[in-house]
Order: sequence, then C-alpha cells, then structure tokens
Amino acid sequence: MNRIQPQMGAEAYKTYSIVAPPSTHFRKATCAETDCPDYLNGWRVRVEGLEPEMVHAAKTSGRKYNEVRIAEGETWLYFEAGQPCFRASEHRLRLDRPELYLVRDGDWRGNPRGTKTRMHQRPELWVEDFGEHQQNIADQIERG
Repeated sequence: MNRIQPQMGAEAYKTYSIVAPPSTHFRKATCAETDCPDYLNGWRVRVEGLEPEMVHAAKTSGRKYNEVRIAEGETWLYFEAGQPCFRASEHRLRLDRPELYLVRDGDWRGNPRGTKTRMHQRPELWVEDFGEHQQNIADQIERG
C-alpha cells in the first residue's frame, strides 16, 4: 500500500471513521436472501486444475450437477440453479443498525498515547467534532 509519509508523529493526528463492523452489523444469510448469482443462475466448475479432494467434495456435496466433457482435458461440473452455492457460508446481510461514528487519536501507525476511542451517539455530533478539529488546524496554521 502506498501512503504519504506523515510529517509529524502519530500523536499529532486524529482519525475519524464511520464503521459497520461485520460482527455487529451483519448476519449470516442464505443464497436466496442475498440474490446470489450462482443460486439464481446455476454455476460451473472446471474439474481440471482442482485438487482431487475438491473434485470429490463438489461431487459428494449433495448438490445436483451434470458432468460434461467438452474435450480431452476439459471437463466441467454444471450445477443447477436453486441450490446453495459453495460460498453459501460467506453470505451476509446488513442488519438495520446505525453505523458507528468514531474518533480516535493517532493515525494508521497507531495511537501512541493509548487514549480511548470516542463514539458519537449521533452523526451530526461526529460532523461537528470533525469541523471543530479542522478549524483548530486552520487556526494553528494561520498563527504559524
């Protein structure tokens, strides 16, 4: 990752973020709930190039499929639509929870003072805090 090297230590910065952590703002979901394209349209898997264990897992997964040999060295497993895909355990849906509006000391390098992260209860308070911080910077620059 390319980052501009800061001109001051991390203690001279504040980080403002709006987050929706997966652990609190999302839940597991089914393929049908997420309109998973594989669930809606079916999908295919090329046999060649897969580890034998993966081919065995696909064939014994309980999902309906057709095995089609296209040419020598090219075989596909075509899975029917309407059944859970192989990534079904990864599907998530957003819960109806507001984002978290956070302010912490430091930057991407860390929080050297170890101060506690502040969580604003309302977005407008986070915006106000951000604006005041920007104004303080502008005032310091003006003073030199």
